Amino acid sequence: MVTSAAPLLLLAMTLPLLGSPSVPASQPGEGQAGGESEKQMQQDNGASGSVQIAVYVSLDFVNKAWPPELSSTLAKPSALSSSSSRALSGLSLTTECDAKQDGHFHCGCLPGYQWNANICSHHSLCPHSYKGPPCACLIFNHPEPVYCQLLPPGFQKEERASPATSCLSAVPGKLSLDSTLPTPASTLQLTLRTHQAATGLHWSLQAIGSPVPINLWPGTQVSLDASSQGQAALSISNLSQDWAGEYTCHFEAQGFWWELHQEVRVPLQEADVALLPDKLSVSCAASSGFQLSCCFPGTHPPYKASWSPDEGSTVSLLNKLGSQCLVLTVPSCPPADTEYTCELQSPELDTVRVSISVTLIQGGDNFCPENSLDIRWNVTKAGFVAQAPCPVDRIGMITRSCGPDGAWGPVNNTCTDARLLDLLRRARLLQAGQHLPAEEVPQLLEEFPEQVTRVSSPSDLLTLLDTMTVLANVVDEANIELGQSPLKALLNTTDRILDLGNSSLWAPAQAQLPLASSHLLLAVETLASRLRPQDHPFSCTLPSVQLQTQLLGDTLATNYNASFSTQPPLWVQVPRHSLVPLVHSKATVSITSLLLKKLDHLLPSNYAQGLGDSLRVTPGLVLSVSIMAGGQAFKKGEVIMDFGNRDGTPHCVFWDHGLFHGEGGWSDEGCQAQAAKADSTTQCVCQHLTAFSILMSRHTVPKSPVLVLLTQLGLGASIAALLVCLAVYRLVWRVVVRNKVAYFRHAALLNVVLCLLAADTCFLGSPLLPQGPHSPLCLATAFLCHFLYLATFFWMLAQALMLAHQLLFVFHQLSKHWVLPLMVALGYLCPLGFAGCTLGLYLPQGQYLGEGNCWLDGKRGALYMFAGPVLVIVGVNGLVVAMAVLKLLRPSLSEGPQVEKRQALVGVIKALLVLTPIYGLTWGFGLATLIDEVSEVSHYIFIVLNTSQGVFILLFGCLMDKKVQEALRKRFCRTLPSSSTISLATNETSMLEQSKEEVKMSDTKQV
Repeated sequence: MVTSAAPLLLLAMTLPLLGSPSVPASQPGEGQAGGESEKQMQQDNGASGSVQIAVYVSLDFVNKAWPPELSSTLAKPSALSSSSSRALSGLSLTTECDAKQDGHFHCGCLPGYQWNANICSHHSLCPHSYKGPPCACLIFNHPEPVYCQLLPPGFQKEERASPATSCLSAVPGKLSLDSTLPTPASTLQLTLRTHQAATGLHWSLQAIGSPVPINLWPGTQVSLDASSQGQAALSISNLSQDWAGEYTCHFEAQGFWWELHQEVRVPLQEADVALLPDKLSVSCAASSGFQLSCCFPGTHPPYKASWSPDEGSTVSLLNKLGSQCLVLTVPSCPPADTEYTCELQSPELDTVRVSISVTLIQGGDNFCPENSLDIRWNVTKAGFVAQAPCPVDRIGMITRSCGPDGAWGPVNNTCTDARLLDLLRRARLLQAGQHLPAEEVPQLLEEFPEQVTRVSSPSDLLTLLDTMTVLANVVDEANIELGQSPLKALLNTTDRILDLGNSSLWAPAQAQLPLASSHLLLAVETLASRLRPQDHPFSCTLPSVQLQTQLLGDTLATNYNASFSTQPPLWVQVPRHSLVPLVHSKATVSITSLLLKKLDHLLPSNYAQGLGDSLRVTPGLVLSVSIMAGGQAFKKGEVIMDFGNRDGTPHCVFWDHGLFHGEGGWSDEGCQAQAAKADSTTQCVCQHLTAFSILMSRHTVPKSPVLVLLTQLGLGASIAALLVCLAVYRLVWRVVVRNKVAYFRHAALLNVVLCLLAADTCFLGSPLLPQGPHSPLCLATAFLCHFLYLATFFWMLAQALMLAHQLLFVFHQLSKHWVLPLMVALGYLCPLGFAGCTLGLYLPQGQYLGEGNCWLDGKRGALYMFAGPVLVIVGVNGLVVAMAVLKLLRPSLSEGPQVEKRQALVGVIKALLVLTPIYGLTWGFGLATLIDEVSEVSHYIFIVLNTSQGVFILLFGCLMDKKVQEALRKRFCRTLPSSSTISLATNETSMLEQSKEEVKMSDTKQV
C-alpha cells in the first residue's frame, strides 16, 4: 500500500513467453535494470525458444490511495496478446514497495515470489517479518531496480499439514521429530534432511510467551550436528517447559532462504506445580477456614485446573505473568484429616496431580500458638512447618518450624526479588543455548546497575552473584567481546557489591555459599578482560574498583606499566621480554589491570602449604592482571608489582581458584618478594598472570641482625652456664641431697639443666643444617628441640608441684618409690606425647616445619602444640610462686616490728628473683609479642630473658643455694664461714623450714 505521504511504488512484472519448454528461464539478480530486460527481449526476438523477462514500472500515486484492482491478477494487454511474434501467457505483480515517512521503502514479495538470498543478505528485514515466509520483506534506502523472484517449480502457499508439522511444499528438505510428545528431562532430537546442497543452517525457537523467535546456539543443553552430508540434527537435553514451542530450521538452498517448522509440546510434571502450603495443620477452635493455592506455568495447549474435594468451597483463578494460580477457599474445618488434590488436565497432554495434606489439631496435641510479630503465623501442630507467602515482587517461601514441645523455631526466609530471579533465569537459559551470546550478554550486563539496587537480602546477593558467574562462563565459552557500555555497567555493579561488605548481607550469604566471593573474583576477571579491540585504551575509577586497559601495537618499545591511586600507591609492570613473543605472533594483544578493594577481606581464609593462617592479613586490595592474545587468555608471563611501603614483611601471593577442592585459596607458587632498587619498598615478582595480593602477619616478628646476634650470644652463654652447673652438681651432689625434700628439688633441677642444655645446643646448631621438609637432619632437629624444650618445662612443673605440696601439706612426707616415677613420667613421657602427636598431625600436611629454619611452623597449629603447654605450665608455676610469696608475707607483716616487715619484703624480692627463672616464668613475656602493633622492645626483652635462662638457673638455682655454697667452701676453702655471713637462701628448702617453724609457733600460742 502507498499513502499520500509515500507517492512512489516500485513494481516488477514477470512475463513468461510461450515457446519450447526446453529453454531454461532466467532469474535476474540484484542490479538488473529494465533497459537490460528490453535489450534481452529484442535479442531473443527471433529465437526458437522462450525466455522469462521482467519489466520494471514505477507508479506515482500522489495524494491517492493504492488502487485495489492492482493487487489482483492483471489482464493481458491486447496489443501483446495479438502479436504474431510473441504470445503473452500472463501478467502478474511480484513486489510491492511501501514508501515510509523516514525515506525508506519496505518492499514485500507477493505469493509465489521471494527475495533471493543475495539480495536478502544485503538488506535489513522489515519489522515483524519473522511472522511470514523467510526474507519476505526488505528495507531499501531508495527505489532500486530489483524484484522478488519466482520460487522453484512446485511452490505453494504455506499450509499447516497438522498441528505438529508444517512446511512449504517446495522446500528442498524435511524436518522430523524423534517423538511426538517428549517427556520432561528427556532429550529432544530434531533431524533435517535436505535434497539440495544447504548452507547457512541455523535454528530458532518460538517459545511459549516469547514475542520473537529465539536463536539457538550450542550451549550446555543444545547440541548442533551438521557433519553428515544432507543431514543436520538439533538435540536438546534435560527437556523442560522452557523448551516448549515451535522450532524453525533456517537454511539456504537453490538461491533462496527456506524454513521448516516443528512444534514441540512438553507436558507439565509435579515439580512445575507450586503448592502453598504443601502441608497444613489446622485448629478448628482457632480458625474457621483456610486457603490452598495451586500455581502452574502457561502451556500450549493450556491446562485446565480443578480442586477436589471442593464441596462448599470457593475456587478462583488468578492470572500472573506467565503463570496461573487456582485458589481454593475452604470456609470451615473438614470433619477429619483430608487430602486435597489439584488436578491439571489437557486434551493432548498428560494429566498432572499434586496433593496437600490438611491435618486437624486434636485435643491433647502439642501445638504452637498463633503469633503475629512480623508475619501472622497461624496455630500449627507440633512437628509441622508453617508457611507464609513472600511479599509482593518477591518469590520463595517464609517458613517457621513448630518444635515437638510446642515452641516456635527461627524464621527461615528464602524470598528473592522477582526481577533478580528473572535475570538469573535468562542468564541460565542463555548458557543452556537460548539467544545468541554476542547479543544477549551485553543486554543483561546493561541491566545490572538497576538490579543491584534491589539487593536487600543474602538470597538477593547470591542470586546476583550467580548471574554474574553464569554470564562469565558464557563469555568464556562463546569467546565473545564486550563494548565499553556493558563493561562500565559491570564495574559499577561490582563497586556496589563490594560496598555491601560493610553491611549484614555478606556474612549470611557466605555462610550459605562459602565460594561466593571467589566466584565474584573469577567472574569479574573474566568479563573485564573481554573489551573489544576498538574500545582500547579504557580506564575507569570507582571507590572500590579501578580498571586500566591497553592494546599493544605491532612494535613494542618499552615495558607495560600501570599505576593506581591507592594509599600507598600501587603500580604494576609487565616486562617487554614477556610481551614480545605475543606481539610478533601478529595476534591482537590487550592487557587489563583490575584493582578490587575490600574483596580480599571477603575471600575465604584459605592458605596453601607453607603460607599463613588467621594470623595473616591482606592489605585490603586484590590486583588482577590479564592478557588476551587473539581472543585467548595468556596465563604465562612475568609481572612485577609494588604494593608500596607497608608495615611488616609482605609475602607475595595469588588467589588460586583450584585449591581446596575448588573453593580457592592463597598460594605463593611462582611468586617471590624482592627489594626495590629505588626505595625501601618490597616488590612482588610472579611468573604467571592472575589475581595477586600480599600477606602480612598481624603479629610481625622483626627480622633484625641485632636480634639474631642476641639469640646466638644468649644461647652460647646459657650453654656455658649449664655446663658449669653440671660441674658444680658433680662436686656437691652428695652434700646437697641428704634429705628427701632437697633430693626431689635438686633432681628436678638437674633434669631441667640436662634438657635445657641439649635443647639450646640443638637450636643453636640448627642453622648449620640443610633447611626444608625434605632434610631428615632438619626434621630430627625440630623434633628434638620440641621434645627437649617441653621436657624442660614439664620438669619445671614437677619442681613447682613439689613446692606446692610442701607448702600445703607441711608435715606430710613423700616416698621416693612413687614420687620419682611420677616425676619421670611427667618430665619425659608427657612432652614425648605432645611432640609425637605434633609430628604425626602436621608432617603429612606439610605444615610441621617453618620457613627457612628447623623449628615448628609458626603460621599454623604446629607451634601452638608447643606454646599451649608452655603457657599452661607457666600459669601453674606462677600460681605456686604466688602461694610461696603469700606464705612469706602472712606472718611477718601481721606481727612484729617494722624491721622484721622490711626483712620479710627483702625475702620476698629474693624469692621472686630465684623462682622466676627456675620456673620459666620469663616465657610469659612471649604473650606480649603476640599483640598487634607490638613494639620491638618486647621482642628484645623476650629474647634476652629466655636465651639466658641457663645463666639464671646457674646463679639463682645453684650458686645461691646455701647448702651448695657451704659444700663449695668446704671443698675449696676448708674453712667455715663466720656466723655474721648473710645468706641468700631463699630457695624452696628455706621456705619449707620457715613454714614449719610458723606452724609450730602457731600451735604454741593456741596452747
